[in-house]
Amino acid sequence: MTNYLSYGLGAIGSICIHGLVLSVLLIPGNGDTQAIVIQPQYINSKLVELAPKKKVVVPKRTKEDTAEKKRERQRRLDASKAKAKAKTNADALKKKRADLDRKERERLALEQDKLERERLEELQRQELAAEFAQTLAEEQSLISAQEDEVAANSYRQLISQRLSENWSRPPSARRGMETLIRLQLVPTGRVVGVTILTSSGDSAFDRSVEQAAFKAAPFVELQQMAPSLFEKKFRQVDVSFSPLDLRL
Repeated sequence: MTNYLSYGLGAIGSICIHGLVLSVLLIPGNGDTQAIVIQPQYINSKLVELAPKKKVVVPKRTKEDTAEKKRERQRRLDASKAKAKAKTNADALKKKRADLDRKERERLALEQDKLERERLEELQRQELAAEFAQTLAEEQSLISAQEDEVAANSYRQLISQRLSENWSRPPSARRGMETLIRLQLVPTGRVVGVTILTSSGDSAFDRSVEQAAFKAAPFVELQQMAPSLFEKKFRQVDVSFSPLDLRL
């Protein structure tokens, strides 16, 4: 390529010089003007030898190198596969653990719910049992109170009858008079005290009431009474005396 460029430049230069010479010769001038001769310049050109292109020497691959590279590629491929497999196994293990944790949480939640339901059911059973026991106790207490009241009424009638039989009404007794006394009794039926709560206004009438209380005692029938009933209703007994009626 360099030689061709050198040849082209030389040829162009030569043509330019010859053209200049011809123009000088052809242009008319004075007769005594000396002719000017221009010698052409010769271009010393020589062939430039191009350096030979260097050949890229590709080292020959031996069978051992090729096999080693194949083995290296295979090792890398195996390592990549092993890494991918390990990651897959790790992800699977992680997912399995997450599933197990979720199932365990669900199991614990269900067990907790079951325990809570059982606790609430037990509380309801206890409440129902307590309500039933309370209702039963109230009913039993009511029945017992009714039975006690029936028994107490029979003893009151006995005491009222005995006091009426032993009361001698004074001549001064008049309709409308009333004396309220309180008898102090002991379980043997003996009267240990008489207190006038409300006087009739007539001393003879009041004294006759006190005498009747002591004369009618002891009320031995009270010995057959249950101790709880006696303490509840007959430790103290209020009795009202009037000429026409005797009321407990």
